[in-house]
Amino acid sequence: MTSIRVMLADDHQLFRAGIASLLEREPDIEVVGQAPNGAEAVKLGQQFQPDVALLDIQMPVMGGLDAARHLLAQQPQLKIIMLTISDSDRDLFTAVKAGAQGYLLKGSTSTQELVTAVRQVAAGEAIIAPALVPLLLAEFSHLSHEQEAKQVAAEPEEPLHQVLTERELEVLHLVSQGLTNREIAAKLFISENTVRSHLRNILDKLHVQNRLQAAAFLKRPSDKNDK
Repeated sequence: MTSIRVMLADDHQLFRAGIASLLEREPDIEVVGQAPNGAEAVKLGQQFQPDVALLDIQMPVMGGLDAARHLLAQQPQLKIIMLTISDSDRDLFTAVKAGAQGYLLKGSTSTQELVTAVRQVAAGEAIIAPALVPLLLAEFSHLSHEQEAKQVAAEPEEPLHQVLTERELEVLHLVSQGLTNREIAAKLFISENTVRSHLRNILDKLHVQNRLQAAAFLKRPSDKNDK
């Protein structure tokens, strides 16, 4: 079995060591690097090429949000989870806009939830709680007519039904409801691999980084009826 290579970045050494110890107990997870700040995380990312990076937001020298941007610029396939004490809506939105696939709170995430999150994100899932998805979609919609939105997603001029296939639209609507790949596969009676293939096509066609950004297109006035 191929191990999921994980890198940790947190300025609290004991917390970082504890998370590393927990993850190393799993047979399919390998911690390949630990960093006390975002700048060191960027260097370790270049050195070890991890599959998943767990980043704190508030760190000295360079915070997790800036580190995420640098890491994804050098390794676009990297999956990033923000593991933080911040429950700020703005931090959550900024993290997703930067390309994070997940956002977990230190104080309310159990060991098993963290391990599951690493596996899900490594497999291409998003781990933002479904209750938070409408908030993120509303934020993306609000910015859709502003210059900042161009940094999030280059919107196609055509309506979604002219850009995506009927099946891809079905998948996108289910993504917007917070369903996982497994749940989408069960609902559409297709395999998880087929769901992943559709998602890759959707991301490529919409020129976005992750499923949450793709789902934001459903909030465009011209696309609300593409069901």
